[in-house]
Amino acid sequence: MSYFKYHVFVCTNEREDGACCACLGAGNARAYLKKRCKELGIHGKNQVRINSAGCLDRCAQGPVMVIYPQETWYTYVDSEDLDEIISRHLLGGQIVERLKI
Repeated sequence: MSYFKYHVFVCTNEREDGACCACLGAGNARAYLKKRCKELGIHGKNQVRINSAGCLDRCAQGPVMVIYPQETWYTYVDSEDLDEIISRHLLGGQIVERLKI
């Protein structure tokens, strides 16, 4: 069994030469996800881990995150999208098709 039920990698990479996830607010999104998961009591061993990631090489679809073990890739626009990923995927085990890339 995996150490975490879900391991979320949020690209927070910053590039000088063009659009990047960091330029699209990924650092704030990562902090929001971590805060909300802690508030919900689902952050930690055998639950959810939120991590920053370097470039995930999907800049054109950014901002992006990937959730393991399902290898589900998402993009998002705002905290409502992030809340939906938390409620449906991390709490409910369902992929959010409209945000999937």
